Amino acid sequence: MRQLKWILVLVLFAGVAAVRAQSPANTSSDTSESGTQAPSVHKSATQDPSYVIGPQDMLDVDVWKEKELTRAVEVRPDGRISLPLLNDVQAAGLTPMQLAANITDGLKKFITDPQVTVMVTQINSQRVYILGEVTKPGAYPLLPGMNVLQALSSAGGFTMFANTKKIYVLRQQDGKQKKFSFDYKDVISGKRTDENIALRAGDQIMVP
Repeated sequence: MRQLKWILVLVLFAGVAAVRAQSPANTSSDTSESGTQAPSVHKSATQDPSYVIGPQDMLDVDVWKEKELTRAVEVRPDGRISLPLLNDVQAAGLTPMQLAANITDGLKKFITDPQVTVMVTQINSQRVYILGEVTKPGAYPLLPGMNVLQALSSAGGFTMFANTKKIYVLRQQDGKQKKFSFDYKDVISGKRTDENIALRAGDQIMVP
């Protein structure tokens, strides 16, 4: 009987060891084989190829296989960015593709066949302002194609005192201030959709 018990104990330990050997290490789905966390997927703030870079925008400049040259940079108030080897590079007024092409041309003096990509990660140069009876008044990034309704949705809704039929947009145009009416209730019900205009940098949405 004692021999039978020892045999059963040995079989039990062998089974536990086999199960542990087959089970994976305590790693999550976003962890690599080395135990380090897998890199997160980078997302740019805009995929619009026609977006024009402005001061205070945040950019990711990626030079393939050149880690020392790859970095996140902020566009200075003078419209330039600072990069190794090239020093100051004009960025404001260019699209990401145009800036990447200029950086590529500059790096050709130092690197064989440089491959450069530029992504806008934060749009800080173009803003609209939502003021008055909204939950979160303030300045908001102007996204490509943003209209009044989309901008208002960013402000967290209206307060109980808001007169949503008397909303208006103020815009500086040709040295003069222009006013555009916006009736929220009519617009969302499918009426007066022409009042849901595309916004421009500097527009002020007033909610009385």
